[in-house]
Amino acid sequence: MITQEQIQDHNYHLVAEHEFKWGHLAESLARQGHHPDAVLKKVADFQVAIPSWALGTGGTRFGRFPIGGEPRNLEEKIEDVGLIHALNRSSNSISLHIPWDIPADVQAIQDLLMQHGLAIDSVNSNTFQDQKDQAHSYKFGSLCHTEAAVRKQAVDHNIEVAQYGQALGDECKTLTVWLADGSNFPGQHHFRRAYQRTLDSLTAIYEALPADWTLLVEYKPYEPNFYSMVIPDWGTSYSLCQQIGERAQVLVDLGHHLPNTNIEQIVGRLMHFGRLGGFHFNGSMYGDDDLTTGSIKPYQLFLIFCELVQGMDDPSVLNPALAWMIDASHNTKDPIEDLLQSVQAIKTAYAKALLVDTEALFAAQERNDVQQAQAILEDAFQTDVRALVAESRRQSSGALQPIELYRKLALRDSRIESRGRYAVATGL
Repeated sequence: MITQEQIQDHNYHLVAEHEFKWGHLAESLARQGHHPDAVLKKVADFQVAIPSWALGTGGTRFGRFPIGGEPRNLEEKIEDVGLIHALNRSSNSISLHIPWDIPADVQAIQDLLMQHGLAIDSVNSNTFQDQKDQAHSYKFGSLCHTEAAVRKQAVDHNIEVAQYGQALGDECKTLTVWLADGSNFPGQHHFRRAYQRTLDSLTAIYEALPADWTLLVEYKPYEPNFYSMVIPDWGTSYSLCQQIGERAQVLVDLGHHLPNTNIEQIVGRLMHFGRLGGFHFNGSMYGDDDLTTGSIKPYQLFLIFCELVQGMDDPSVLNPALAWMIDASHNTKDPIEDLLQSVQAIKTAYAKALLVDTEALFAAQERNDVQQAQAILEDAFQTDVRALVAESRRQSSGALQPIELYRKLALRDSRIESRGRYAVATGL
């Protein structure tokens, strides 16, 4: 692992240049009427859950290129997230995927989580693959299936997933459901009946959850089915949640949209309705690409956070607290470096959104001053906040440059040495 002494030594050699940059930025922000320390605290407090399935090099339908030293079990996944959190002090929780992450020894897992200062943030079900010795196949759907026995199996699996989450600690109170259910050819599905069966199944899951748990319902326009998906868009997810119950919320995955979709408007709508439950962050060029967050469309990520910050600051918006997670598993980067980059991009977008002069923006909107409204957003977006994000890490005992330190200490090499050159992560 990594020690606090190694982090402090790393920071010592960078601190002079960093303090110069941070001092200049803090003074500039203060002159603009911002409170740098208040912004710094919000950025430092912002935590993003790491998905267990993102710790290995994710495969594609064409092939997979393992990097070596990947986590072979839940314990090693926790160790990797512990390393990420030690470096950036921004990733204090893990999102698990069942059945890949079933704990063999609950107490031992709880002890390991505590050792690394981590918690289980949420649990995710899997009815998009058939498992060994599974009684019924999900080839033609799970919660929407025409056969009651298949639907019951999928419902029971989701309930069991939540029970694993309950056993792992009080911090876990969220079940995320993404369905691959859909059709590939016209005529294959009766659209209305498939929707109703899905609603009935999700309601059964919801009613079996503890009273303080949230059910997050995810949507996706295509893949693995290409003619129709049972939950293809935010409107379908919203309509399901409205009927299921108060603690059913919509999960927005940035990659689960058609190209050029106005995701920030979707975020604003869902917050207005009080139905935005959380995020799966990733980067997307065409679809569910699972690229590094912010690598393709950083301005859109900023605009999304503008809607989030405005909604969270508006007392008239009665949206519950949000779940922040990454959902990416790319094939050509070191997964730990990719996750560190993603968290950096997320916190950078958040920091910039905190700098938007919302009072001036709202005034420009009311008088229909289009140029000024755009300029206010761009002024915040073009602010270089890297020193602010780095200072938030330093004040939380993290590394000023996490990836630089990760590489300097050859931590991937040490994982290959201890786990093996051909160790492949469980999951995707």
